[in-house]
Amino acid sequence: MGLIVQKYGGTSLGTVDRIKNVAKKVAAAKAKGDDIVVVVSAMSGETDRLLKLARQVSDYPDDREVDMLLSTGERVTIALLAMALNDAGLKAKSFTGRQVGIITDSAHTKARIEKITAERIYEALKDGIIPVVAGFQGIDDRSDVTTLGRGGSDTTAVALAAALKAEACIIYTDVDGIYTTDPNVCSSARKLEKVSYEEMLEFASLGAKVLQTRSVEFAMKYNVPVLVCSSFNNKSGTWVTREDPSMEQVVVSGIAYDKNQSKITMTGVPDRPGIASKIFGEIAAANIVVDMIIQNVSQEGLTDISFTVPRGDLKEAALIVSKISKEIGAGDLQIKEDIAKVSMVGVGMRSHSGVAAKMFQTLASEGINIMMISTSEIKISCVIDAKYTELAVRSLHEAFQLGKDPVSKP
Repeated sequence: MGLIVQKYGGTSLGTVDRIKNVAKKVAAAKAKGDDIVVVVSAMSGETDRLLKLARQVSDYPDDREVDMLLSTGERVTIALLAMALNDAGLKAKSFTGRQVGIITDSAHTKARIEKITAERIYEALKDGIIPVVAGFQGIDDRSDVTTLGRGGSDTTAVALAAALKAEACIIYTDVDGIYTTDPNVCSSARKLEKVSYEEMLEFASLGAKVLQTRSVEFAMKYNVPVLVCSSFNNKSGTWVTREDPSMEQVVVSGIAYDKNQSKITMTGVPDRPGIASKIFGEIAAANIVVDMIIQNVSQEGLTDISFTVPRGDLKEAALIVSKISKEIGAGDLQIKEDIAKVSMVGVGMRSHSGVAAKMFQTLASEGINIMMISTSEIKISCVIDAKYTELAVRSLHEAFQLGKDPVSKP
């Protein structure tokens, strides 16, 4: 008998019938003899509904109060699922983030988990009770309610699996695994049997919506095997696990894209020590994540700096940069919203050359201009005009033959 953490997303819990279906899945897993801990999101659309209410009340709602409001969404689903499980003849209890000891920092709406005590989960499991835990939420050291940001229930589930030393964390969602790219964009997209933590971390950070970035970081740090599969069928999913030698034989595992990007360019920036630190230090202090950064060659003591931020943070970032520009005597500020980032990921890139050249050649053959480039050992990202996103994804998918099964390993 082992311990399994299951996580169900908002789509899986969107109606009463779906909640009852989840209860059946939990019951089936329990019948196999495993101990089960369930983590749930709010019902589909509920978080957006609550945010809309907040903005009807206030143009700039206080983040602490937003967290208090949003945390109610998961309270509904934990109670309803616990009721459904009890009605099915199982013993279940619902728990909030506070009740299971999920302690976070105080960065409201974007909090990070610092520790999990899990005392009440251990007590419940000892008594044969299935704990149903609210994802996405915790408390800080002052007992104020915090939330973990979009997709935070994934992080809760993997963090709990790590804390409880579970055998695996199963993420049930509305897709049946991780594909070589978005099947809605490319019909030849192929489901992957397994991906490495490193690849999944890149996919998640590059726009793939299947798993939240911090959940993959937890899984990699604590070596938690994660299975991504559908709550609507019994098809095999995709394992996210340690890299193995067979993974390096596949040069490119998949293609991700992200349209939630915007580009800020500061022109005529004085090229002297401390300027970049000032710009990006103040942006970081506002909890805004900067992705790609390019600084041009200095001419006559001035340079241009371009960087990307999530589109939802553009307004705040632009205000910060505009203030800094005036302070340092920089030139114009240029903003471009209609951009997208297209990225290729694969641990095999470490040992294979020519991937970047082929990517650039493929985009050029379609008349797609590249604005910015970023690389790592296992990733190449290009910023392009948003209107060419789907064309770029399909062209690259075909060029690298990702729709075909990889060559059988000897």
